Amino acid sequence: MTLDLHDYITSIPDFPEPGINFRDITPLLADGAAFAEATQQIAAFAKQQKASIIVAPESRGFILATPVANELGLGFVPARKPGKLPREVVSQSYELEYGSATLEMHKDAIKPGDRVLIVDDLLATGGTIAAATKLVEELGGTVAGLAFLIELTDIKGREKLAGYDILALMEYGGA
Repeated sequence: MTLDLHDYITSIPDFPEPGINFRDITPLLADGAAFAEATQQIAAFAKQQKASIIVAPESRGFILATPVANELGLGFVPARKPGKLPREVVSQSYELEYGSATLEMHKDAIKPGDRVLIVDDLLATGGTIAAATKLVEELGGTVAGLAFLIELTDIKGREKLAGYDILALMEYGGA
């Protein structure tokens, strides 16, 4: 029997600003059985997609992706904010609701032919993950799939990621 992971997500109204209903994943992370269940579900998807390496954007993506990589015996590649990686990088900028941001990966992190599963906590607008997919593809990797704990369906980030196989362990409508 699998756990209902929704039971481990706390909704915080009007955070970080009025009208936003924040989905707090920290109760799930704090519960060993729930965290293991989420990890196993994402790992099963990674196997199904024949992933050979796991990528995640900082920072909550790291928390989810590293146990998946460990469970499968795969490597993990961080997609970081600018200036955090010490060697030669490739960069991809993307638009946020107010402004822009950039992700970077080491230039040698992904090899041609790698099948990459990209993992993050939340699919909202899709901008961060779209940037990560571009970095993977620029380095010659194939995006095998995208995995999220939560998808905010009303924001329609999935549309920006059309053509990729997507796993969302939970869905929420509304802001």
